[in-house]
Amino acid sequence: MHPPDSEIALLLDLLDEAFDKKSWHGPNLRGSVRGVTARQAAWRPAPDRHNIWEYALHAAYWKYILRRRITGEKRGFFVLKGSNFFERPAELSEAAWKSDVAILLAQHQDLRRAVAELRPEMREDQKKWCSILYLIRGAAAHDLYHAGQIRLLRRLSKA
Repeated sequence: MHPPDSEIALLLDLLDEAFDKKSWHGPNLRGSVRGVTARQAAWRPAPDRHNIWEYALHAAYWKYILRRRITGEKRGFFVLKGSNFFERPAELSEAAWKSDVAILLAQHQDLRRAVAELRPEMREDQKKWCSILYLIRGAAAHDLYHAGQIRLLRRLSKA
């Protein structure tokens, strides 16, 4: 793997701060699910509302979609059947929750690796490059958005 140029390094920093590195804004996505029990993850604030578990898998799914878009990978299959939101828990157990958190971690690592492998010469197609930059910045914002939702649900679940 080639060392990233400064623009790619900045994109990696954005993804890292939103997902699992220390940042000034508070909790990132991984930190938001750290220490959450399966029971907390499954708690819903009201019927037909998403829970922490579903937000974690939703974030994983969009990391998968984004990776495919920036690499040009053909249509594939996410590790779970369905798309966007996955009703959870299918089974209320710590093992099931940890398994689904592992999906989030793996999808993040796959996305990060794809971004690290972007080549500066891809800038020659300016329209495509701008689209890639937009998607990656959006992925970081998406992580932070759901990190905030998860932190709120954690507090509400204890009320």
